[in-house]
Parts: sequence; structure tokens; C-alpha cells
Amino acid sequence: MGRPAGWLKALTGRAPMISPGHPSTRRGIEREFWKEVAAGLSSEDAATAVGVSPAVGARWFRQGGGMPTIELAEPGGRYLSFAEREEIAILRAQDLGVREIARRLERAPSTIARELRRNAATRGSRLEYRASVAQWKAELMARRPKPAKLATNPRLRDYVQERLSGEVRRLDGTIVSGPEVPQWKGRSKPRRQDRRWSTAWSPEQIANRIKIDFPDDESMRISHEAIYQSLFIEGRGALKRELVTCLRTGRALRVPRARSRNKPQGHVTADVVISQRPAEAEDRAVCGHWEGDLIIGTNRSAIGTVVERKSRYTLLVHLPRLEGYGQGPRVKNGPALAGCGAVAMNAALTAAMTQLPDQLRKTLTWDRGKELSGHAQFTLDTGTNVFFADPHSPWQRPTNENTNGLLRQYFPKGTDLSRWAADDLDAVALAINNRPRKILGWRTPAEVFNEQLRSLEQAGVATTG
Repeated sequence: MGRPAGWLKALTGRAPMISPGHPSTRRGIEREFWKEVAAGLSSEDAATAVGVSPAVGARWFRQGGGMPTIELAEPGGRYLSFAEREEIAILRAQDLGVREIARRLERAPSTIARELRRNAATRGSRLEYRASVAQWKAELMARRPKPAKLATNPRLRDYVQERLSGEVRRLDGTIVSGPEVPQWKGRSKPRRQDRRWSTAWSPEQIANRIKIDFPDDESMRISHEAIYQSLFIEGRGALKRELVTCLRTGRALRVPRARSRNKPQGHVTADVVISQRPAEAEDRAVCGHWEGDLIIGTNRSAIGTVVERKSRYTLLVHLPRLEGYGQGPRVKNGPALAGCGAVAMNAALTAAMTQLPDQLRKTLTWDRGKELSGHAQFTLDTGTNVFFADPHSPWQRPTNENTNGLLRQYFPKGTDLSRWAADDLDAVALAINNRPRKILGWRTPAEVFNEQLRSLEQAGVATTG
């Protein structure tokens, strides 16, 4: 439990000398901030969690390039902690001796004596031990500033920079300039604008290739993490920050792993994630649970695929072009005329699913694409509860992923899928559903699905009678 406010003043007659901006306090707060970031929180949320303003958290994250600039682990037991220094200040104010303080803290007397001698406050006419000043001095002395390897080895820096950002050349050695690119502003949106053409080796490729190019020169060694840190962390003084545009991702900041797994999406709320899906959908013992996705072609063409988990029965959803597609330049934030927008997807998917009996459309598991962002209306129209798989987790929709692989025999990648009419899709679905499957004991999905329909009809007749 924390001590009540004013505890130090009550014991010693003076207020604590720790201000919110003191380095020792800030270092601890910043350590907690980076722990929250590593857990998946945004910089603003992490800042709020540790009690600083969102603007401060955003600045720490930006200056660190998305990487913690301090050691996240708390100092080990070998060194005095800030709590122990607070105790020393209290006991010293009570005029206790060095050996008594050491006995109460279970430390060596020499440790306490050295602490009082080295880290006492010197502002004023006499030495006075203050916990905040002592912590600041200890951390200052513990720093071991070591210049970055790329900053002290020009030959190594030139090698790394040439393979990271060197010019693209033809076979005859002439330089290919590539597109004209806007000035880098530190933003992480490389896919929305032209990027400078460069040799663009990855840091891992550079770090491993240098061992082959200089097998006997130990000075020409560097880890890929050191290259990333030189790019991401502000003030390292080795590589310019704008060279992050030469990375494949082009990110100006590193994205913490937990945050990338927990990336929020507006249409996916806590009540529709896959962990909330009924348990009966997992073991395939009950019919009526479906998985869905899009297969994508050229020119923004797409076909919706919906597969029943138990029978592997497949429905293909026709997504035709909407009126006005291709008749003029695309309008930013305009209507989705390609046919696979949320409105068109809802209408086509609703039409396909409502042809089924109510008992055979219980749930639908989709990936996190925006095409199903109108899932709430779809659920109202069909009675089918929609759940979304976790990001980058296609194995959570295995039946659909496998079926999409089979469908690529008919709809290869790199082809325009809008050329196929609804009748053509029905014919392909018929062929897929009448293909025997090993997992079904060499029965076809159509046979298993029709068996489910008959059992539902018989159950309905029995209930009526």
C-alpha cells in the first residue's frame, strides 16, 4: 500500500523534494509508459494510464521511433532502489547511525555509508541526504554513454547506407531515377504516394551479407537491430531518419507487436470477435455455422465466398459493378462502385443467405475486411450473427481458406472476376459442391448439406404432427 500524503513531512518536519518533472520520477513514469505501449495501448492511452498528458506520451513515442529508449526492467536488487533511498532519508532525519540504518534495510553498512557520501545533496552550506537527489545522482553515474557503431565506423556506415538507400541502376550502370517523390515529412503512409527507388536491402539482409563480403574483418559487423535503432530512434547520429522510406514497410515509427495484434477497427467491437462465437460452432457437430471472405481479382473485382463448416457446402456471391463505374475518375471518399463495398456486399450476401432455412444460418465468421462493416444490418435482415476472426489469423477460418484455394482453379489471381455472371458462379459452385471430399468420407458437400435439409424437414413435420 502507498503511504498517505504528507508522510515524510510528518516524520521529518520537511516536505519531500520530488517534483513531477524530476528526472528520477520521470524515468520511472517513462518506464511504465513503455510497458503500457508494449502491452498494446496507444501512446495517448499509455500516457493517460501513467498520469501524463497524451501530448507527452505522443512525443516520447515519436522521439523513440516507437521503441523504448530506456530499460523496461526495474533495477535489480544489487542496487539501492528509490524506496530504499526514501527509507534512508527518513531514518537519517531521525539521527540514526549508519549501522542501524543498514540493519533495518538489511544492507551492508559500507553500502549505506557510500550512499550517504556519494549521493548527498550539496546545494547549501552542508551535506543533506534527499532521496530524490540521491536517485538522480545514482542514475546519472550509472549511465554508460556508448556511441553508436555506425557513428564511429564510416566504412561500415557507408556499406549499410549504400545497400539501404543506394541508387537503382541498369545493367550498363546508368542510374534509373524513378518517380519524383514529395519531401519526407516523417509520416508513415508510403502506400499512398510514390516512393524513391533505392536498392532497399532489408537490415537483416545487410547484417548477414556483410559477413560474406568481409569474412575476416571483425570491424565490419553489425546486427539488424542496430540498423533499425539508427533509423528509428531520434538523435542516434548515424543514419538519417528519412532513410526509413527505404525500408519495405516505409514506416517512420516501429509498431509494437502487441499493438499490431490489437489494432482497433471501427466495425469490429468486443461483442463480435471470434472469442464470443458459440462453442457449438467450433466442433462442427451442428450445422448452420458459416465462414466467409472475398476472393479478389484485378480492377477491384471480387467474388464473395461463403462455406458451411460441417458440410463444406459453398455459396458464391455475385458482386457486379455498380452503375457509373469506370465512367470517370475515382472520387476520393465517394461511393464504392466496384461492387464490393459495404452496401453492395450487404445486399448481395443477404440475398444469398435468406434462401436458406433459418436453422441453417446461425452464425457467419468473416475476416476483418471493411466490406462487412454493415454487419449489424445484415444480422437484422437475416438473423445470422456475424463474428470476426482475429487480425492476421486465417487459420480461424480454415474451411473458407481451403475452399478459396480450390476456387482459384476457376478464378486465378491476376484476372478480372467481374466478367463472370451470376449463372457462371452458380455453375462453379455446383461443380465444387459435387466434388467428393476425403474429410466427408468421400461424400460430396451437396449430399451432406441435403441430408441436413431433410433432417430439418423431418424434425419440422414431427413437431407439427
